[in-house]
Amino acid sequence: MTVYFIGAGPGAPDLITLCGLRLIENCQLCLYAGSLVPQEVVASAPKSARIIDTAPLTLDEIIAEIKQAETKGIDTARVHSGDPSIYGAIAEQMRRLDRLEIDYEIVPGVPAFAAAAAALKTELTLPEVAQTIILTRTAMKSSSMPKGEELENLARTGATLAIHLSVRNLAHVRRALEPEYGADCPAIIIYRATWPDQLIIRATLSTIAAKARKAKLTRTALILVGRVFDNHDFRDSALYDSAHEHVLRNRKT
Repeated sequence: MTVYFIGAGPGAPDLITLCGLRLIENCQLCLYAGSLVPQEVVASAPKSARIIDTAPLTLDEIIAEIKQAETKGIDTARVHSGDPSIYGAIAEQMRRLDRLEIDYEIVPGVPAFAAAAAALKTELTLPEVAQTIILTRTAMKSSSMPKGEELENLARTGATLAIHLSVRNLAHVRRALEPEYGADCPAIIIYRATWPDQLIIRATLSTIAAKARKAKLTRTALILVGRVFDNHDFRDSALYDSAHEHVLRNRKT
């Protein structure tokens, strides 16, 4: 018996990997985060499968379902949104499974920040503008930030920021980032990227909070901040430069 932690992708059912889909098609127990994973993703489970929305369940209740499946020798698809390695809350589940000596594997998925970049038709790294992407969040009621990871510290890098779980904390985002990025720095909210009701709000650090309030956004949104979003004069990369030699392309003499 194996538990498969499957990244379902950002929302669109056809963005799940082939590997993840095939596993769901063959698992007799399917546990999925119903508030973030569309039902179409788990609709491919066998007709005889037990399908459970874990949104109202506790960790103990989820593990109890897996333990019951283990006694029956039934494989379990544990379906999470995006890629389960990012804010997926799988570490605590795997720790429990380690103690129970239940085997598990992880199937990666398309993360929200990648889906957001695709929706924006943009690249998150540009030559001499930004070569670093930081995935982070802000402190909220559920969780504080580790020392040193405060947004003010990360702002000093000037990197492209993908800020999760923080759409209700935009006033703090502005205060933390404006001294380094500037009030006019592009700030974009992508609500439910790739879902049918996807919404993109383009703003600046000085205007993003007001625009989010007007749209009444309170959850399921990603914030992107950085100069890559308004820079059209960046130089071409060396990768395809005719004067650049590399092992697969020698410069003609």
